[in-house]
Amino acid sequence: MKRFCSMGALLLLLPVAAGPLAAQVTSEAAATKSAAPDATPASEQTAAPAAPSTTATAGPNYAGPMDAARYIIGPEDSLQITVWKEPTLSGTIPVRPDGMISMGLVGDITAAGMTPTALSTDISQRLKKYIQDPVVNVVVLAVNSKRIFLVGEVGKVGPVVMTPGMTPLQAIVTGGGLTQFANSRRIYILRTVDGKQQKIPFNYKQALKGGNAGVSLLSGDTIVVP
Repeated sequence: MKRFCSMGALLLLLPVAAGPLAAQVTSEAAATKSAAPDATPASEQTAAPAAPSTTATAGPNYAGPMDAARYIIGPEDSLQITVWKEPTLSGTIPVRPDGMISMGLVGDITAAGMTPTALSTDISQRLKKYIQDPVVNVVVLAVNSKRIFLVGEVGKVGPVVMTPGMTPLQAIVTGGGLTQFANSRRIYILRTVDGKQQKIPFNYKQALKGGNAGVSLLSGDTIVVP
């Protein structure tokens, strides 16, 4: 009888002893789950946005390469002047009819008669009073100071504003192209050098195929289309 009583008491104590143990295991499992990071499938992960790219574009009236060390700036030309890390001093600046430009800090500067390279050096020297080691770049956007003339069988007879590197073919296209009566094989350029007039042949059809690469225009030239 005592044996059965002892076994009964033992059975009553087992749930009490197991309770705290089970609670401890459950608590530890919950802690482990909360500590572990959620595993997100690679397909659901969101990639960080890529940094925006910056694309440099040429000026709207730029038509070809130009030697910044040789081109002579003239009145009414349009210049893009960039001062590194100084956006308030940078921008598109027109050359006034008097040949001057206006910039912040340095005021009026003579631009006509200078090359872009020489002008950038001049501006840099002036800015040294206000900025440490200024870096200046000058680009000619539009050559409004230089014009050529179209006469004959073209869409629009008259003056054409030259752009840097403009070719006779580009000038004719700017003037509306050839009329149906034009003789494309007899086009020529009239140029005055030291008071003497020169006649330079220009083959339009050959130029369309990439020829006449050596024929360039000078301010004051007249393109004649028979």
